[in-house]
Amino acid sequence: MSPSRATGEGAFRALWDTLLPIGRDPGTGGYLRYAWSATDLACREWFTAQAAARGLAVETDRNGNLWAWLGDPAATDRAEEAGDVGDAVVTGSHLDSVPYGGAYDGPLGIVCGLLALDALRERGARPVRPIGLAAFVEEEGSRFGVACLGSRLLTGSLSPDRARALRDRDGVTLAEAMAGAGADPAALGPELDRLRRVAAFVELHVEQGRGLAELGAPVGVAGAIWPHGRWRFDFTGEGNHAGTTRMSDRRDPLLTLAHTVLAANDEARRRGAHATVGRVSAQPNATNAIAAHASAWLDARAADEDTLRALVAAVQARAGEHAEMDRTAVSVTEESATPAVGFDPGLRDRLVKALGSEALGSEALGSEALGSAPVLPTGAGHDAGVLSAHVPAAMLFVRNPTGVSHSPAEHATDADCAAGVAALADVLEELACR
Repeated sequence: MSPSRATGEGAFRALWDTLLPIGRDPGTGGYLRYAWSATDLACREWFTAQAAARGLAVETDRNGNLWAWLGDPAATDRAEEAGDVGDAVVTGSHLDSVPYGGAYDGPLGIVCGLLALDALRERGARPVRPIGLAAFVEEEGSRFGVACLGSRLLTGSLSPDRARALRDRDGVTLAEAMAGAGADPAALGPELDRLRRVAAFVELHVEQGRGLAELGAPVGVAGAIWPHGRWRFDFTGEGNHAGTTRMSDRRDPLLTLAHTVLAANDEARRRGAHATVGRVSAQPNATNAIAAHASAWLDARAADEDTLRALVAAVQARAGEHAEMDRTAVSVTEESATPAVGFDPGLRDRLVKALGSEALGSEALGSEALGSAPVLPTGAGHDAGVLSAHVPAAMLFVRNPTGVSHSPAEHATDADCAAGVAALADVLEELACR
């Protein structure tokens, strides 16, 4: 398929630049786009305006996820009532960010989705199935701690009562934040009828690694997502004076926390897994005081679930051993856990076939994937992984030259992003127009 104006670098840059300033921190260049914040509302307004400019019908589900439709999704409901399965094809991603994160993680899938719909219109493609573009709430879990919050609520894998009670760092609950943004937290809950509309979900995302860069390919297909989760370690000790308390008398929870961070690193390296403690807190958090309480959040990922469970159990055991030596106490709470995700094989193969050798760059000579789109595993979680338990789901990746993500250094070239638009347009045409 020859490039169209909508799939060109200029079209990508023009639309990308309209979103780029929202939530950008001028000091670091990173982004602060937290769910249900004023910045998030500005992103939601941007999404609604861009969808409306394209004649798409926009709706908000009971969990705050945004849906823009080309075609009549209600026709899918009527078909279902007649005994047929849903036939809508949906793409999309998220607009929120990690603290001071990069520009591409999430929003790239939204921008490419809008431009892919432009490309279909330019090609004269005639969808025979409704096409949806979704923007899911709180995918990163950066404000309320649970990743893929919007898709978990949508699918029923997270209870509304637990979600409403989640608190951010300032003690604001999700229910309070939603109400403050004009949304109704009492409405939270699964929408299985909406899921039954969907015959396929395809999420485009910047790659969060160097797989495509090493293959010389601008676009690839996800094969599977590693099992992963988040565990909160709470350490309790005795608050006291830093200058007068003898070292032998101390019950310092931060000492136990520090040993736990080192243990997580050690256990992950032994198992070929990933373990990260990127967030900690201490009370009273004073320079001249021994903390009374401290918390650390463990992000753990592994190639299989047995390894992941063994990793977390080992870290917990070593934390307990150090707590005993330090005369502190530790408790562990599982905040979220996602099993291994193998994307729908039939849908994945259709994506590979739709992209074909066009997904590979000229530098990919000698690659085992030559002649087809590269298929890559990933250790990162996504809404597509949550949805995959309910609808056929798949993912496209756009090359990230350095592999850096969750950082202002995250990057993709305009040319590769334009290749992503073209690839997504090809996939939507294959799934919805034939």
